[in-house]
Amino acid sequence: MDEARPRLAAVLGNPISHSKSPRMHNYWLKQNKLNGYYIPIKVELADFEQTIRTLMKMGFSGVNVTIPHKLLALKIADESSSTAQYIGAANTLTFTKENKIYADNTDAYGFINNIKSKYPNWNPKKGVSVVLGAGGASRAVIAALLSEGSKQIMVLNRTIEKAEVLKKDYDNKITVESWENINEVLASSNNIINTTSLGMNDETFIPINPEAIPEKSLVSDLVYTPLETNLLKIAKNRGSKTVDGLGMLIHQGVPGFEAWFGQKPLVTEELREILIK
Repeated sequence: MDEARPRLAAVLGNPISHSKSPRMHNYWLKQNKLNGYYIPIKVELADFEQTIRTLMKMGFSGVNVTIPHKLLALKIADESSSTAQYIGAANTLTFTKENKIYADNTDAYGFINNIKSKYPNWNPKKGVSVVLGAGGASRAVIAALLSEGSKQIMVLNRTIEKAEVLKKDYDNKITVESWENINEVLASSNNIINTTSLGMNDETFIPINPEAIPEKSLVSDLVYTPLETNLLKIAKNRGSKTVDGLGMLIHQGVPGFEAWFGQKPLVTEELREILIK
């Protein structure tokens, strides 16, 4: 590519106006003094593949993919990482010099690096990890925990049938518990990860007894609006270690930026403050 020509990337989703990715990537472009742009594009599911092909022809380096396109993104790719295949979805597409689409899923990477950036000695091999939810985000978290050597993973979902599908997809490496038993399950946990949308506003919250959260546990919430969810407030009051969801968003963006723009960006407190505003 002509070095005088700006490199282009985008995030595709529907809805897309809420996305913090444009602010994040354009901050990194400015910090690294790179000639490039990162833009949000609202795309209907029926138009997704055609939009991807058009962006390739226009010379884009790649795109991030969010709801509802992650499954289709993996399906249309020519090549994909083992992580994306394992999770069954892609959030990062890179367009190669050979005009191929390479799919990756960096959510697991973002989840692990977010926790380790705050607690470097965190080790999920020890004890029980409880994952709340059985959607796409939970797949990435389970893949991340398994990659880190976690031996005991329990999944709770309001619809138990959906959790049973996860159990089958992950070769019975996880166990499924009833949502009604949430307090009993949490009481024996070392790690608690919320992958549901519960806590995204004041009307929704996870129905738990605060005393069910062990003081020794690490509690992570993938929700980042608000930054401190009801679950994290309870955990903080219990003396547990807590990790918010904004860091995962930032860390998952690192591999894509490096692939598209040629430099590995830094995750800084300044960037966190910009994204919180």
